[in-house]
Parts: sequence; structure tokens; C-alpha cells
Amino acid sequence: MISINNLSVHFTGDYLFNEVSFIINDRDRIGLVGKNGAGKTTLLRIITGEVEPEKGDLVKTSGQTIGYLPQEMSPGSTRSILEESMMAFRELVELEQKVTRLTEEIAIREDYDSEEYLTLIHKLTDANDRIHLLGGNSIHEQCEKILTGLGFERKDFTRSLNEFSSGWQMRVELAKILLSKPGCILLDEPTNHLDIESIQWLEEYLAVYPGSVVLVSHDRAFLDAVTNRTIEISMGKIYDYPASYSDYVEMRAQRMESEVASYNNQQRQIAQIERFIERFRYKATKARQVQSRVKQLEKIEKVEIEDIDNSSIHFKFPPAPHSGKIVVESHHLTKSYGHHQVLKDLNFFISKGEKIAFVGRNGEGKTTLSKVIAGKLEYHGELKIGHMVIMGYYAQNQHEMLDGNKTVFETVDEVAVGDMRPKLRGLLGSFLFSGDSIDKKVKVLSGGEKSRLSLARLLLTPANLLILDEPTNHLDMRSKDILKNALLQYEGTLILVSHDRDFLAGLTDRVFEFRKKNIREYTGDVYDFLEFRKLESLKQLEVMQTSLQNQGKDEPSVAKVQWEKKKDSERELRRIANQIKKSEDQIEFLEQQIRKRDELLINPETYKDFMASKEKYQEYEQLKNDLEKEMLNWEKLNEELEKMKAE
Repeated sequence: MISINNLSVHFTGDYLFNEVSFIINDRDRIGLVGKNGAGKTTLLRIITGEVEPEKGDLVKTSGQTIGYLPQEMSPGSTRSILEESMMAFRELVELEQKVTRLTEEIAIREDYDSEEYLTLIHKLTDANDRIHLLGGNSIHEQCEKILTGLGFERKDFTRSLNEFSSGWQMRVELAKILLSKPGCILLDEPTNHLDIESIQWLEEYLAVYPGSVVLVSHDRAFLDAVTNRTIEISMGKIYDYPASYSDYVEMRAQRMESEVASYNNQQRQIAQIERFIERFRYKATKARQVQSRVKQLEKIEKVEIEDIDNSSIHFKFPPAPHSGKIVVESHHLTKSYGHHQVLKDLNFFISKGEKIAFVGRNGEGKTTLSKVIAGKLEYHGELKIGHMVIMGYYAQNQHEMLDGNKTVFETVDEVAVGDMRPKLRGLLGSFLFSGDSIDKKVKVLSGGEKSRLSLARLLLTPANLLILDEPTNHLDMRSKDILKNALLQYEGTLILVSHDRDFLAGLTDRVFEFRKKNIREYTGDVYDFLEFRKLESLKQLEVMQTSLQNQGKDEPSVAKVQWEKKKDSERELRRIANQIKKSEDQIEFLEQQIRKRDELLINPETYKDFMASKEKYQEYEQLKNDLEKEMLNWEKLNEELEKMKAE
């Protein structure tokens, strides 16, 4: 258990934490949330002891150990992957030495009833229990299990750590933490370094982990899968919710509503007291009552409400120009880097309007194929880009490719043409660049600001094929939701590389899984794919059993044919259900946009300006038409679903 008592830290005069207290229990799964700059990482570093609080204390139970994975670090080791992972067992070596020392001391003592002797026995028992918990003689097996779960292949174990990218090196650091089995694990944005399969493995591992876990993440699905408690940092205070992230969001909204009501009531009370004081301040007959009100005012403990930052990017992609029916077609496409082959003999096609997700382990070729399609890499084989296809490409490191010496405005101005040039300031405002911020040098921008600027550049050329490689990196949850809504409305063809399951959910209708230098195609979105993968592993077991039972039979069994028909039917049901979910999301978005404009129309102060703008009124009418069409589409899809269920 870890107890944080009356903790206070302040920077530049403002409190980051102001006398906050909470307890991390032995089996807690805590999600740490709050705005950027709220102090989440600082709190993790205080728990590790890297940062000293100005006031308050942190108490750990005897023997409590902590493992901490920061957002970024540079291991710089020249050991092999396996050797570096084995460094996690330094505690085990020290414990074994301690057991030897204690055993020798106990053996020569004869004061069996003394307090000192009993203390030695307890220490020996604790050390042996810890050795048993850490796995004792099974450390090699543990290393292989953890490294494989985090995406390494056995052939990688003997390779030097410095041969791998920083993301893979961070996986080794995570492996070392998991292998050392600390009493409390602190993880700061761990999914930044993982692919979908590794994230799922980590979720399952943490679910049964015997210690406590505290994590910071912008991955909503990961938080929901792992945490059962959410601690929010806001305005120097903490708010503790016994709930996972999604439930916390609802509970927080209720809390905010209650706080706003309390604040408004108190403001009315204060205003009433102040009016009384002002009115009777100079009347001698009311002097006693006035003094009483003044004291009452001084004693009021002010209710504070969070200054909610509602600023977020808002945009939609330009209408997609017309293109041919086949957008991308590949025959026997192969790509190698020197002697290292990444893609082998790929055959696929992508049709107009399709939304494709590229998923799979890191290093399997997702980014490579994206670059090949975008014309950034050479290859062997045949790749055809369809008639009148105009591409928009967002690279995984797009923000790093910006010229740091140019200003924000110069960065978009250099690629803007035609009608877009007069609209640049408005476009930048949509991405939270306004006033003096458009004159900032790119090199002083944060990672999130650079990502937003790269997205803004992407809008300057209308495209009918968007290729987006990890576009949500560095974006907060609200910005990710805005980007997702924009992509749901985009009518062109989309290729999307991402490991964020919540972002991908309902966004794509086909999944390309990259595996063993090739791709396999699945119908549906990322959750359909994950379900297929689990069914596939069960199917492989069934096929092995069936083949043993039916050796020598040429015809497929009736059961197998029925099974195939059942799977086809289930796949079609999932496809329609997925389309209904997309339609519902679009209806909700359109209704939200219409409500905003309705509020302008019913307000006398904004009514005239709104009606005077022909562009705004036409947009309003178009939204209502789009909503009507989408409602008809939703009804049609539901009828189709009901019909299929009845068959």
C-alpha cells in the first residue's frame, strides 16, 4: 500500500497539487487523468521518489517496490534483448544472497525465544516468499513469455538492443518492469510503443497482476480494459472515482453539473448579501445588521468550479473529387530493405469509397506499404493507382518533417493555392492557431501542435484517397473524436494505420492484417477483426481434430458446410450492424450541428447575423437534408438486419 498525505507542489506561483491525499491499495487499477500540464507525470515521479514534494509525505508499506515506465527514455544498452531483460532479476540475486546470510546467522544462534531470533525468522520467511513470487528458477521461461507477449520473436532474443528502434527498446524496459514484479507498476502512456496484439496481451497480463497498477493513457479502450478506479487531477485538487474511464466520464459530468449549481446558488447568495451591505452601509440604524453581513461574507467558503477548456479543433475534409472504381490494385508486390524482406507477393485491390484499416505487429510492413502506395518507396512487382486518384498522405513522423525555422503561417502558406489562400487564417483558427500563435516558429511547438499543423496542411489539397499513418499520435481524446467525426463524413477512399482500437471502431469496413510478410483481409472494423482472430484460433484446433477423424475422405463434411454457411451469415450480420453504428454516429453528429445553429436562430442577438449570411443558411438547410437522408438510410439498414435475423 502507498499513502499520499497532504501533498503540495507549485510552479510559478500556481499550485499543481494543493494538499491532496489518497491511497493506492495493493490490487488497485488506477487511471490517472487530467488536462495536459495538470501534473499527471509529476505525480508519478513523486511516487517513484524522483521528485520531492514541497509539503506532505508519501508512506509505503515495508518492502513495497515500484516499477516506473516513463513516456520517453534512451536505454543505450549494448546487451542482447535477452541479456538486458535478465537485468530485471537483480533483486532475485540479492534476495538469494540475503537468504544465505540469514540462514547462516540463524544456524549459529541458540536464543530461540528472543525477539531478535524471531525477527530473523520473519525476515527469512519474507525473503523466501519474495523469491517464490519472482519465480525462482524459472527466470528464462519468464523472460521468453514476457518478450514474446510484447511482440518479440525468439530470433530477436540474441540481437543487440541498440539494433532496435526507440519504440522497441521501450518494450524491453516494460518487459524488465513486468519481470521484476514490483508491488506497484506506474506506466506513462505505455500504448505509444505497442501494437494492437501487444496491447491486448498487456491488458490480459495486468488483469491478473498481483500488485497495483497506476497508468496515464490517452487510449480510452486500454483504460476501460485495465482500470477500475480513476483519479482526476484538476485545479490543484484530485477527484477519486471508483470506476473505469467511460463510467468516470459520466460521473464527472454529474459532478460538474452539481458543482455549477452550487456555484450559481452561492453567487446569488453573495450578491444578495452585497446588495444589503451597499444599500444600508451608511444608515446608523442598520449598522449592526451590516456588520453581521460583512462577517457572514468573510466566512463563506467560496465554491470553485473548473474553468473548462472547450477549445478543440473543428474541421471537415474537402469534398472528394471523382475517381475511378478501382483506386489501388497490386499484383505480386514485394519490398525489401537490402537483404531484409518486409513484404512478399502481395495481391489486393481497394475500391472507391472503401475504408481500410492496416493492423498488425510493429515491423510487419504497415508503414512500408503505406509509403509504397503514396509513391515514397520503390518496390518490385506491379502497383496500379486508379484513374483520377488524388492522394493525401499523412506520415507517422509527419510532424518531424516540418521545417522548424518556418512559422505556422508560412508552413501552410507554402502549399496553399487558389481559393484556399484567403482562407488560411480561418483554417489555422480551426486547428487552434490564432492571433500571435500563427507567427510562432514550428520548432517551438509541442508534439500535439505540430500534429494539428500537419493535419491542417493536409486539408489544403482536396484528395479522394487519404493515407493516414498513426494520425492520432500526440492528439488528446477530444481532438481524436473530432478527427474521427471528420473521417466518418469523408466520402473518399481511406487507408488508416493505427493501434488505437477506440479510434478505429466503426470507422473502417475492411481490415488488412500484416503478418509474415503478407496480408490477410477481413470484413468489418477492428473489433470484427479481433473477434475473427479468436475464432480463427479455435477453428484451427477444430480443423486439426476433424482432419484426424476424417482422413481419406475427399468430400467436405455436412457439418463443415453448415459451419461455413453459419460464419458467412454471422459475418454479414456484423457488417450490417457496423453500418448501423456508423449511421447512428452520423445522425448524432448532424443533430448536434443542427442544435448549435438552432440556438443561434432563437437568440435575438445572433438571429439577424445568421439570417443575413447566405452561406450559413445554406449550410443549415444542407445539414437538415443530410439528416433526413441519413435517417432513411438508418431505417433501411435496420429493415435489412431484421429480415436477415428472421431467415
